[in-house]
Amino acid sequence: MNIPEKNSQNFWKELFKLILLALVIIVPFRLYIAQPFIVDGASMDPTFRDGQYLIVDELSYHFRDPARGEVLIFKYPRDPSKYFIKRVIGLPGETVTIIDGVVTVTGPDHKESLILTEPYVKLPKVDSSTFTLATGEYFVMGDNRSQSADSRYWGAVPRKNVIGRPIIRFVPPALLPGAMAYQEPEATN
Repeated sequence: MNIPEKNSQNFWKELFKLILLALVIIVPFRLYIAQPFIVDGASMDPTFRDGQYLIVDELSYHFRDPARGEVLIFKYPRDPSKYFIKRVIGLPGETVTIIDGVVTVTGPDHKESLILTEPYVKLPKVDSSTFTLATGEYFVMGDNRSQSADSRYWGAVPRKNVIGRPIIRFVPPALLPGAMAYQEPEATN
């Protein structure tokens, strides 16, 4: 009887189908629709904390442009191999003016200056500067202004560098309020 051999062949055939189906579904989903990222640093505190896992929607911005106030994941303009997370402050063609930490935006869509109300900023930075954005450029800043390297320091983000926007946040147990932090034991000699 060759029943075990036939079952073995069916097993490998079904396994191959399963792997092929997974590749056909998962790989395009991961490459073009959504992918995971981990927040690294305190520049977006308290909105996003260091170590949080994010699922990033990479599809939306193929059909529309980022809007002011949205949080972006993008390739760092000075080193596209690195990814950053910041909030959109200025849109293409606008001028962003910061005076003593207060952000004002002027542009073709609004004749009067728009003073941004930013309830998400808990740690402001009292600085002053002015930036004018060209077509296809975005001015971004971290929510933790005192700890954020952003467009104030390295300039605008080109539209081609925009990856997506976070849509799901997973909080590791160590970051939950009241959780005890793990501490490495001290080395003894």
